Amino acid sequence: MKKNIYAMLTAAGLMVLGSCTNLNEIVLDESSASGLTDKQAAEGIISPVYALLPSIFQHTNYFTMQEISTDEAILPYRGGTDWGDNGIYLAMHQHTHTSTDPNIRSTWNFILQGMSRAITAINSLPTLNDPSAKIFLAEARGMRAYYSMLTLDMFGLVFVKDDLGENSKIIRGDEAVEYIKAELLAIEPLVDANVGPGRISKGVVWGLLARLYLNAAVYRDPYAAQFTFKPEDMDKVVEYSDKIINSGMYQLSKDYFSMFNDDNHTNKELIFAVDQRADLNGHNRMAYFSLSGDQFPLPAYPNANGTDGPAITPDFYRTWVAANGTKDPAAADPRFYKQNLTIYSNLADSCVAAESFNINRGILRGQQYGLIRKNGVFLKCADGRMKVGKLFHDTRNKPTLAVDFTEQVDYTVAGSNYNTGYRVEKYEFSKKSVSGRNFGEADIVIIRLADVYMMRAEAKLRKSNDAASALADVNIVRASRTATTPPAPLTSMTLDLLFRERGFEFYWEMLRRTDMIRFNKYEGTWTEKTNTDKLKRLFPIPQTAIDGASNLPGYLKQNQSY
Repeated sequence: MKKNIYAMLTAAGLMVLGSCTNLNEIVLDESSASGLTDKQAAEGIISPVYALLPSIFQHTNYFTMQEISTDEAILPYRGGTDWGDNGIYLAMHQHTHTSTDPNIRSTWNFILQGMSRAITAINSLPTLNDPSAKIFLAEARGMRAYYSMLTLDMFGLVFVKDDLGENSKIIRGDEAVEYIKAELLAIEPLVDANVGPGRISKGVVWGLLARLYLNAAVYRDPYAAQFTFKPEDMDKVVEYSDKIINSGMYQLSKDYFSMFNDDNHTNKELIFAVDQRADLNGHNRMAYFSLSGDQFPLPAYPNANGTDGPAITPDFYRTWVAANGTKDPAAADPRFYKQNLTIYSNLADSCVAAESFNINRGILRGQQYGLIRKNGVFLKCADGRMKVGKLFHDTRNKPTLAVDFTEQVDYTVAGSNYNTGYRVEKYEFSKKSVSGRNFGEADIVIIRLADVYMMRAEAKLRKSNDAASALADVNIVRASRTATTPPAPLTSMTLDLLFRERGFEFYWEMLRRTDMIRFNKYEGTWTEKTNTDKLKRLFPIPQTAIDGASNLPGYLKQNQSY
């Protein structure tokens, strides 16, 4: 599905209404789409069903809710002013967010708009005769199920609607789990197996089913003191994980960070991802979100820099330290850090060919080195290569403050400075985008094979404490990163160790909040967060949605504690 498909869709004039509860969608100016074949029309109908994913996964939406609310990420007022935004990032981290939070509202709106588009497709595709319409119809149902999983996970409810002219039915708990399950099972035999990670495939359906069964105990009773993981649910996690692993369609990546490179769309570990390729107008912004404003990763783009956003918390960093004993995490585990600039090992290596320049990846600590920009221009060595050296906060008008990332970061004046907190550069800065900064082309990972192994391991532990099998699954993942020396195999496995391992494998991938709740860690205490209210496991329904449904008394009820 290329850019021209979006143009066709625009010509057809499918527009989403702003309603958050009725999920209505209308078709305008259908005559402008005349002349399309049924195949072209089918492609134009399914495209917008996927098109909301980049907006959902934009750095200030789903990432904020899934990461900044946890022990992994923290975003203070940088320098006392930047990223202030009326304190919404502080509140998200401290679990004091409210129903007027704009990031929660925009995430909610994008998800429900995506669901609305799926319903439009479900109603429109059966009228087309091309064989692709049947496959796209199954994909539309699969995307509706995925959007429903997002609302169930974050807000504790699901909207059910088939007819565009009716109000949605709101379901929760076990009824919601069974509904999503039935939708996924219905399309399992209908979707293709080989359509790439940007579309609903058999592997995606299996992965979503495994994830649904694994979290079903939480979804059925989100405020439970202890979750009840049914043995039959855990059996299903294993069953669908086995289907993916035994299919032979996916393989663990030897190079950990290649899964987050510009060209990761063809990486065999990816099962489901937000397709961000240039012809789909991708805008992956994860690469610059955490970096310093004085880190410039691309010689071709003097204005492509970081934004001094979130850092990892000292608490999360210390889990790496504790796991590796006397060995530095960067030397012990290739998932932690990848050095690309030799100046970090040899200060004399201060000239780099432009085509060879790549910033380091992973968790960045201490003094940073890179391209030196003066008056908007990068300095060069006498031989024409790029000059690299010690970085200072020139763009912040603090030329004597080194870009020296510290472990400590908090909400104090000192702890909120531009250099505080270890930063994360997991996704690669796009070397092909039109700006280098806002339009990253790396697909954003939703499900990958390592998660399937980890889910299977967790299900075995939760059902029968089969530590040996769980340990084997975890060590398969650890041993696979052979592009460099992989981390040493673990010798034992418990749920706490598995939770820690999931943090190492999936940090910054928007799984942390869901994991913390499932492992009973979300009410814990970490940097700048002491709130232990279990009612914060669910987010508030945006007040705009509550107000929009006020003409239907009792229809849309606010979640507890908000």
